[in-house]
Amino acid sequence: MWCSRIKRRIKAGLLAAATGFMCTVPLAAQADGLEMLHNLSKGEWTINYRDGSSSTQICVRTGEELIQVQHRTSECSRFVVEDGAAKVTVQYTCPGDGYGRTNIRRETRSLVQIESQGIVSGLPFQFVAEARRTGSC
Repeated sequence: MWCSRIKRRIKAGLLAAATGFMCTVPLAAQADGLEMLHNLSKGEWTINYRDGSSSTQICVRTGEELIQVQHRTSECSRFVVEDGAAKVTVQYTCPGDGYGRTNIRRETRSLVQIESQGIVSGLPFQFVAEARRTGSC
């Protein structure tokens, strides 16, 4: 009888330890997220839109500035959908200003392809662009 109690406690302890370990691994992985963006060259980047719209200049300090091109001044929450060595996809929500989903594919440290769509100030947006480092900021 006492032996079965000990077995139950051991099983419960192992299960708790395994559950605790599994719960901490994703948190550690999330902390190091968006490594590809952080490794881009810092400085001024020019975004050239495929539809012929006027190009935009943006100062890249962390690489994450390329995620919210249409919501640059908004405070937004983000959800990382894909976080690869050469491609990231981030979905974000900006309370009172809309939302978006951006896919960034790295070609080099100073050249990326961007696809983004969503809603800004109540209106839909969608663009495909190439962004490249063009100088210092």
